[in-house]
Amino acid sequence: MNRKPGCFLVITGLSGSGKSVANRFLEDLGFFCVDNLPAKLILPFVDLRSRKMDELDRVALVMDMRERGFLKDFPREWESIRKTPGALLLFFDASDESIVRRFSESRRQHPLSRGRSVLECVRLERKRLAPIKALADEVINTSSMTIAHLRDVLYRRFAPSGRRPLQIRVESFGYKHGLPMDADLVLDTRFLPNPFYEQRLRDRPGTDPEVRNFVLRSSETKAFLAEVGRFLKFCLPRFEAEGKSQLVIAVGCTGGRHRSVVVAGRLGDILGRAKYDINVFHRDVAK
Repeated sequence: MNRKPGCFLVITGLSGSGKSVANRFLEDLGFFCVDNLPAKLILPFVDLRSRKMDELDRVALVMDMRERGFLKDFPREWESIRKTPGALLLFFDASDESIVRRFSESRRQHPLSRGRSVLECVRLERKRLAPIKALADEVINTSSMTIAHLRDVLYRRFAPSGRRPLQIRVESFGYKHGLPMDADLVLDTRFLPNPFYEQRLRDRPGTDPEVRNFVLRSSETKAFLAEVGRFLKFCLPRFEAEGKSQLVIAVGCTGGRHRSVVVAGRLGDILGRAKYDINVFHRDVAK
């Protein structure tokens, strides 16, 4: 089932069941997301949304026992808003074993700890949340889900097009200025013919048509782009299948002014024709 724009999701459930992870994924899909909203603020938020539908058309609120009054306040507040257009209460659940393992791996403290073991906390929370689980429109059990699987479920359900929106930023840079901190893939172009050694091209940037032609006409550049194209054709669908929403491809040369700029621009053209969401950024071209 694919939800159209106009969603008002309220996400609750057991600690460690994946609520915060789901919140981040929904944010990638363009939802306005609020984590740990007090239950008493639901009605004011609904009123605000009714006045700002252009900005708050797709909303996801995560609410749970981290808020002290949640158990008492939420059922009454939910009853008041459940007929709001697009309103849907999702309850995230998982087995005791799965949640205990996740808390062990993350080394985080359960909200109900206070000297209890994690298993005792999970069982107590499950008991206290049973009445709210009974109100849910849907229960999502994440016991056997990987993060990629959960992302896939949410994208198929709530992406407007039903497609994973992989956004790609191609960023040129100069090695002498340092690698981009957020790069997922790094391509080195320092073996390509260098316009810096051509007197007439030295002071021009890689966005200049003559510099671009100089770099692109070489056999090395053509072969390199062909190999990179095959590599990305193999990788990108697999990144999407894994649920990655953003990919940064960094293209470097010595100073970040010539070869990397040309190749990054060319990759942007190629990937744009493949209908990816592309942004090309030249970090060091003006240095």
